[in-house]
Amino acid sequence: MKRLFFTIVFIASYAGSTWATGLNSLEKFVKSVKTGKAEFTQVVTSPSKAGQAPRVKTSTGTFEFSRPNRFRFHYLKPFEQTLVADGQTLWLYDVDLNQVTTRKQAAALGSTPAALIASAADVQALQADFVMVDAPDKEGLQWVTASPKSKEGQLQSVRVGFRLSGAETSTLEVLEILDSFGQRSVLTFKQFQANPALPEKTFEFKAPPGVDVLKQ
Repeated sequence: MKRLFFTIVFIASYAGSTWATGLNSLEKFVKSVKTGKAEFTQVVTSPSKAGQAPRVKTSTGTFEFSRPNRFRFHYLKPFEQTLVADGQTLWLYDVDLNQVTTRKQAAALGSTPAALIASAADVQALQADFVMVDAPDKEGLQWVTASPKSKEGQLQSVRVGFRLSGAETSTLEVLEILDSFGQRSVLTFKQFQANPALPEKTFEFKAPPGVDVLKQ
């Protein structure tokens, strides 16, 4: 499950100016949505092996963010886990394992999906790490495909789907991640709220008493 969480943490971007394109929607999203919250469903499909059917795992939870550099993924089902970026540290809490793993946030989030959808202050901050191109519209959404410039990581590509919600805004709908192992992860966001007032404690984390804390 750790790979599931840290897979969530991979990407970046570029923006264009043409109306009703994925790049334009990305630019509108980053500029206009400074805080957000939503419910999500994540479906992870592993490639088939030795003629066996692909393995599929489905998780659900909630997602909140505040630009720049703070977000929280709270997985509720089938296992409770929490991933929090507080601006300095990335915390992963696995309830069943009774374990917290920490990493320095600056080292973990530079070119990640979390950087694209939640952490970056502006589009210019995302340009260095990824090649971004418009993808064809599909199911009423504008799509962006991102490919990492560095070939050293586990991320192969990311697709992000936005829905136009006004002349100056767009709403995050879908995040699709493909890693170098052929594993595909699709997050679908529901009931997305743009610019809600989020209390500071949303992005605070303190390891519960008795929990093992591991630093990476």
